[in-house]
Amino acid sequence: MASESFTVEIEQQEDFRFAVHFTEGPGLVTDEPEPTGGGRGPDAGELLAAAVANCLTASLLFCLRKARVASGPVRAQARGRVARNREGRLRIAELTVTITAPGATERCLNLFEDYCTVTQSVRDGIPVTVVVTDGAGSVLHRHDPGQAPSR
Repeated sequence: MASESFTVEIEQQEDFRFAVHFTEGPGLVTDEPEPTGGGRGPDAGELLAAAVANCLTASLLFCLRKARVASGPVRAQARGRVARNREGRLRIAELTVTITAPGATERCLNLFEDYCTVTQSVRDGIPVTVVVTDGAGSVLHRHDPGQAPSR
């Protein structure tokens, strides 16, 4: 994440299938699993797990390369657990990332998590502002962190 800001655009294709366009590189298609969607792409929880795993893996690899440590291919597996909160709504209750990094050094193992932007942001909690507009750009809904939603 070289720049200080980024934009991702999402466009509905059909039902719960969306095209995701990134600033650079190829996009992807997301979809909710059946019966809500068609299961023709990763869902939002899988994307969150992938982002955390990717950031951790890249951070560890960066440290290993900077230390000039030869490492075999670095791989990661992210497992998520979904559970209901007190209000009965589904939430990502837990993420577990397992990284395979042959040759990892103790120094890198002690440092890499602190430099992972995504993981530390998720751990600390991310203030998320939500704005919903109509087709003409009029605000229908806005929810700023710490405030009640307005309409």
